[in-house]
Order: sequence, then structure tokens, then C-alpha cells
Amino acid sequence: MEYAIAVIDIGMTNKKVAVYDDALTQIDAQYRVFPPKNVGGLEAHDLEAMEGWFITRLAEAAKTYPIKAIAVTTHGATFTAIGRDGKPSLPCIYYTHEPGEEFHRRFYEQFGSPEELQARTGTPYLKAMINTAKGIFFAREKFPEDFQNTAHLLLYPQYWGYRFTGKTGVEGTYMGCHSYLWDQLAGRFSPVAEGLGVSSLMPGELSNSWDILGTVTEELAQKTGLPRDTIVTLGIHDSNSSLLPHFAKKGETGFVLNSTGTWCVIMNPVKRYGFAPEELGKVVFFNISAFRGPVKTAIFLGGQEFETWSKVLMEFHKREDLPPYDKARYRSILEKKNCFLLPELTPGTGQFPRSKSRIVEDGKAYAFDDISRGRAVPPCFKDYETGFAVLRISLVMQTLTALERTGMAPGAEVFTEGGFRKNEAYNALVSASLPDNRVFLTDIAEATALGAAMTAKMALTGKGLADLSGDFEVEYSEVAKSNIPELFPYREAWLTYTG
Repeated sequence: MEYAIAVIDIGMTNKKVAVYDDALTQIDAQYRVFPPKNVGGLEAHDLEAMEGWFITRLAEAAKTYPIKAIAVTTHGATFTAIGRDGKPSLPCIYYTHEPGEEFHRRFYEQFGSPEELQARTGTPYLKAMINTAKGIFFAREKFPEDFQNTAHLLLYPQYWGYRFTGKTGVEGTYMGCHSYLWDQLAGRFSPVAEGLGVSSLMPGELSNSWDILGTVTEELAQKTGLPRDTIVTLGIHDSNSSLLPHFAKKGETGFVLNSTGTWCVIMNPVKRYGFAPEELGKVVFFNISAFRGPVKTAIFLGGQEFETWSKVLMEFHKREDLPPYDKARYRSILEKKNCFLLPELTPGTGQFPRSKSRIVEDGKAYAFDDISRGRAVPPCFKDYETGFAVLRISLVMQTLTALERTGMAPGAEVFTEGGFRKNEAYNALVSASLPDNRVFLTDIAEATALGAAMTAKMALTGKGLADLSGDFEVEYSEVAKSNIPELFPYREAWLTYTG
């Protein structure tokens, strides 16, 4: 092994430090969960504790591996502010904080209607602060004096790059991920960014994910044992990072990635940016790929819905197993069209923002709160296997809508990765619902970290992404097509309840 690459992979729940060798094989990975800090009743990221753990892990890795580069990938919708003393001047608030309807109203009164901003920035109306600009707007109002003392406003991957190198930068994938900060039509900072003062606090030109931000500081080198010439790249948004292995293997268009986890993120790399009129106001948006191409994207909290409803079923039946796929049972439920599990547990986060989480069976509605508290039990939940079948069918229905809203074309291949790869019923039904599209399961367990490692290798070697395609293997296992015609009328009926 000539060199190794360290990847700092920061999810909302799990934080990870992984090591890849020069052939892009993961050879080490350590994980940790950090509880939020409480700052005046607000949940905030514990940046200090996270940094201490990253340094410890890097020091341990440096004793074993010849690390020559560090790449950072993080979840979206997060920023940090740096004061004139070089330290964070504001708490890094969780994007899940919901500031209330009055806050959202004031934001759009100042910066423009949701539809107008969506058309220009590619960013949809989302609740809480899942738009970076809303997080900045909130911080400016909540901590006005500290905001005035801010010297640099950094997007989350670049904050960690700053901590490692002492240098500031900004790159395209994070700027373009539902932030409201980038005008995708004009290719510059948006009027929202100008109004918030962001443009004066950030570098004005976007860098690439594989560009070198700098080398590690003397202080970090001493703490970790890393050589002073260890490079740190600009960093990359996690969803965009997970596209890179497929770009290397398949090219930059012609497929849709169904990345499943807490968030299900469906991404369709397309050739042109733009919304159809009927798409404005829907939770569909455009990311910017690492190559500045438009990626039409739709999201929903599929993993959260599955885990939450599963817990209700497991507690009610005193079981912990996941029932296998019984095709006959599923076809019977679909054929009857009398039982529907509806989103959204977290309102305003998915494809059906007006839908209330509930089960409708034989025309009677059962609210999630009533079901979870044992005040009401729909008949379908009295049978464990049937309850799980109805839940999995709901996830399929949400996935199909998300795929459609990304503009998936006939013939495009669908690659499913993440937690739902192991859900046989989900994959069989998705495939059966898409007669014009082949559906594949990938064997990439940690595509986000691999993508970040690829950017570091590009920086170290000067190679393009396609040049790395021979360094790693991806298995695309096709999901067999089943003939389940009952899916289509069931979906029509299911959609009548989603608002």
C-alpha cells in the first residue's frame, strides 16, 4: 500500500472515521453516536466532542496506515459560523428544529414565495430548518450579536476542513443541496444569500469536491502524528458522494439512485435543470452533482417510518422478527384495496406534505397517535404479518411517487442501496411496479464514504473519476420481475387518501 485515505463521514446519527487503501478498499472504520448539546432549549451539534474523537481516531489510524489525505462528507442543511477569534461564534443547531409557522411566513415574505424560490434555487419548501438559508435566518434572529461578530460562514464539510487546515472554502454539492443559497439559473449566489449576508462571509467562487483546501495544520499534525503535507479536500455532500461510484461505473446519466436509510433519497442525474409547472410546490428539487450537473431529487423519511411503525407492531405483538415476503398475502391485500397506511410521521418532509399519518381500513381512519398509544387498533394490525405487509406496501407507494417526480424515464435503470436492499417485499414490489425499468440492488455498503475516498484519490493522483472505475467492483444484482397487476389499482386507491 503506497498511501491511505482517511474519510470523516458525518451523518445525523452516526459519525464515522474510515480508512481506505490506495485501491479504494475500506480497511478500517470506527463509529460513534454523539448526543446533542442543549443550548437554550435547542438541540445543537457537539462540535467540540466530535472534533476530539476525530483527532483521537486519526491519531490511532496514523500509527498503522500511511495516511496522505483526508476527505470529509456530511449530511445536508447545516452550517457553522466562525468568529474573529477563529472559533465557532454560534451554536450549530440541528436542522430538525421547527421554529413555527410564523417563522416560515416571515422568511418567505422577505425573500420570495416558495414557488419562486424553488424555480430559481432548486430548493423546495421543507419544514423545520432543512433549508440551510432558514437555519441562517433563524440564527441571525436568535443570536444577533454573535452573528454580527461572525467573520466566516462555512457550510458543514468546509467547517471541518477549516478545523483541519485553517483555510476556508466552498464547493458546489453542498451549496446546491436544498440550501436556497445558490441561483441555479444564474450560476451565482442567490438573492436569499445576498439578503442574509452570506455572500460577504464566504469565498465567492465554488471549488470542486476533489480540490485541495490545504494541508493539515501544525497543531493537528502534532496531535495526530499525521505528516504536515497530508492534504484535506474541500469535502462533499453525502447524497452527492454516494453517486460517485455509479458515475465511475455507469456514466453521469441513464440511471436513478434509490438511496435508502432514515431518509430515502431518490436522485436522477439529468441533462437539464428545470421544473414543470405542476412540480412547483411539491417536495422535488435539484442537487448539484460533483461535476456541476443537475440531479433531480425527491426525498421522504422512509427509514424513519419503517422503524417507527415496526416498533408499534413489535410492541403490540411482543415479537421482534421481521416477517418474510409472502407473495400471496401481499396480492390479497392489494386486491382487496381496503387497507392503507398513509404518510407522513414528520409532516412536510416527504412527497405528501398534506397527508396525516394514519391507517384507513374499510373507510375508517385510525390516527398514528391513537394506534401507538394503544387507544385504537386497526384490524390489519391485529395480524403481525399483515401489519408489516401494509407498512411495506406504503413505502413502495411513496417510492413510486418519488421516482416519478425525479423524471425517471422508461429504460432508466434503478439502483437501490442502503437499508432497504434487504427488504425482499419492498424490492419485489418496486420492480413489479416498474415494467419499463430494470431494478438492481447494489452491494455498496457505504457508498457515501467510498465516494468521499474517491475525491481524495483524485486529488492525490490527478486522475479523473472514470480513471478510478477499475479500482473497485460494484455488484448490480437485478431484481426479478413479478407480475402483480393488483399493484396499479391499489396505488390509485392509496393516492386518494394522501391529499
